Amino acid sequence: MTALKIGVFDSGVGGLTVLRALLQTIPNAEYIYVGDTARLPYGSKSQETIARYAVSSAEFLLDMGAQYLVIACNTASALALPEIRETANAFKVPVLGVVETGANAAEIHSITRDVLVIATAATVASHAYTNACAARGMRAIEMACPLLVPLVEEGWIEHRVTEEVVDIYLNELLRSAAEAHFSPDTLVLGCTHYPLLRDVIRRAVPPAIAVIDSAEVTAHQAAAQLDAAGLLGSVEVTESQRCRFFATDSVEKFKALGALFLGSPIEHVQLVDLGG
Repeated sequence: MTALKIGVFDSGVGGLTVLRALLQTIPNAEYIYVGDTARLPYGSKSQETIARYAVSSAEFLLDMGAQYLVIACNTASALALPEIRETANAFKVPVLGVVETGANAAEIHSITRDVLVIATAATVASHAYTNACAARGMRAIEMACPLLVPLVEEGWIEHRVTEEVVDIYLNELLRSAAEAHFSPDTLVLGCTHYPLLRDVIRRAVPPAIAVIDSAEVTAHQAAAQLDAAGLLGSVEVTESQRCRFFATDSVEKFKALGALFLGSPIEHVQLVDLGG
């Protein structure tokens, strides 16, 4: 028997928070991670371009033998999931996106059915979380927090500037909720960078508001799906087999910055060309 191969895709290194959670939740699997660093940020591109980029990354993972795909990119999950699923269906490979996992977790946790979401500007502009929550009988208010990604990538996780920025964003979001007569009890972290700020964010919201870590809930929902499909195995995976990393540009930067998100050193990243 061979270990299950799980492909994980993001436009950059943020999705490594999802991979980190997957490694803890599903240890007996081989992981292939691709970061499309040559073509980020996806948020400034058209929906058609984002879909084309995301599909090319999915095709790469499928060609590498991935038997399950995790789209650890909120923008791609929001704007390209149907196209990715259509591509993966030809290989009979299931696909899980981080927007749906966040909405699923909110549905489980929320009693008031009023949900807050913080995300990048592109994800908020897509209204993906609002639509996903509405489909589950919940109301959502989304807020773009554009300063958080560069602060995380600077490594300012517990910096006082980061705490002040988080407080400003979340106070504004809570005011918007009050003005809309919402009673929020759940906050979804709608960007894969934000789990690194989870402690800072928790301190900035009332204790009654549950904070949904998109990385953790994605890993748990992936495990549940794979278990239900009988795909979770018990094959031992060696450290050398466990993860393979690919990036479309800036390999050295990927290794240095990626270690912050993964929580462990990344020794080798292979450069790959996915086209224009």
